[in-house]
Amino acid sequence: MHTVELLDHALDLAARLGYQVRQEWLGGVGGGGCEVLGRKIIFLDLALGPMDQLDQVLETLRREVDAAVLPMPDQLRKLLVMRKSA
Repeated sequence: MHTVELLDHALDLAARLGYQVRQEWLGGVGGGGCEVLGRKIIFLDLALGPMDQLDQVLETLRREVDAAVLPMPDQLRKLLVMRKSA
């Protein structure tokens, strides 16, 4: 599965977990998940490529307890349980 497809699946998973996704030009220095006034939001930095955007979404989803039990493609599940190397 291509990175863009995985990103689409990750964004779908985020939506199922109650996240609103905002695609913003942040110059490659921002993005990720947060909560504002009780609303869960993922800021997706349009200055980044698909792999880095996917990493932003996965980092947010890893904090969600329910994410691992929802239906998703196996390849996305593997990426979700992996931790990004330092």
